[in-house]
Amino acid sequence: MELLSVILDSLLIVLVIILIILALKALDTLNKVDILLDDTKKKMESLDGLFNFIDVVDDKLSLVTDTIISGIVSIITNIFKKKKEDDIDE
Repeated sequence: MELLSVILDSLLIVLVIILIILALKALDTLNKVDILLDDTKKKMESLDGLFNFIDVVDDKLSLVTDTIISGIVSIITNIFKKKKEDDIDE
């Protein structure tokens, strides 16, 4: 009975040591992941200004092209209206 108790205590000590080692390795891994995430965040923030600039340019180009297309459509509409009015008058 006493031998079983000694073996059980020894296994528990080994188990606790293994768990402590695994916890330390997990903390080290979490620190590495944290450093990687911080680096990624810095790189994303540096590109954020570029993406905002591209978004503004895209909005302006869209506004210009919409205005040009609207003008062309109104000119074409006026041409066809004049032709229809001329046909009606005759």
